[in-house]
Amino acid sequence: MNAVYRSPEGRRLVEGRYRELLASWPVPIERRHVPTRRGGTFVVSAGPPDAPPLVLLHGSGGNALTWRDDMPVWAGRFRVHAVDVLGEPGLSEPVRLPLATEEHALWLDEVLDGLGVGRAAVAGMSLGGRLALDYAVRRPGRVERLVLLCPGGVGRQKFGAVLLASLLLPFGRRARIRAMDLVLGPRPATPQDREIGEYVAFVHQNFRPRRDRLPVFSDADLASLAMPVLVIVGDRDPMFDSRATLRRLPRAEHVLLENTGHLIGGQARRVLDFLGPGGQPA
Repeated sequence: MNAVYRSPEGRRLVEGRYRELLASWPVPIERRHVPTRRGGTFVVSAGPPDAPPLVLLHGSGGNALTWRDDMPVWAGRFRVHAVDVLGEPGLSEPVRLPLATEEHALWLDEVLDGLGVGRAAVAGMSLGGRLALDYAVRRPGRVERLVLLCPGGVGRQKFGAVLLASLLLPFGRRARIRAMDLVLGPRPATPQDREIGEYVAFVHQNFRPRRDRLPVFSDADLASLAMPVLVIVGDRDPMFDSRATLRRLPRAEHVLLENTGHLIGGQARRVLDFLGPGGQPA
């Protein structure tokens, strides 16, 4: 049995449903598999090929679908690359790299090289926010601007909601949706909310999410960031201490969303304003 999925059949079901949802993407996309020494990596790209690049990294238990509703906004100005992180329920290799090492940065080096990207704006959510921040610290010359949505590894990580949610997972569909509500916290209702909720519950029926504590960035690491940084967090995030995240990134542009948990949505225009006109392709 694969350690990332609960069974080989579970992997087949998750990947099959993901492919179905990719077929309903709201803008034309290119699907690519980028080979790397750490595992083949699936990337969904959209926007003009000669536009400035924007690289997206989703959170734990997610995949490129995280950005489906944002793509139409960003793809008008950027060549957007939504990367399926290794070891998550996407179409990349189901292997997990250690977080407290340079492994993810080395992997992203190869992904960007495979995409023909030298320097890019990078945005990440949750675990993907930690990976984006880690890359900006280790490879500042390759990150033009940095967008962090409820990033891990900065403010204190909370475990109460995750532990309670894990107890609910074995008890059917309704319990799994309730578990998702506990972990994600309050979020604005959207027409896609039911579909997203059911998909997340389905994924976690078949997938084993990361349970480890995320390594915390040092003050020196955070102080080293020289590129413009936008941080967007929710005031009721059950996963991370949002206010501590903002305190530890004092030079960044801050957005604290009221009555919002861990799922940050509806920020595409704000992010686009921060990214600006995009400059020249990297």
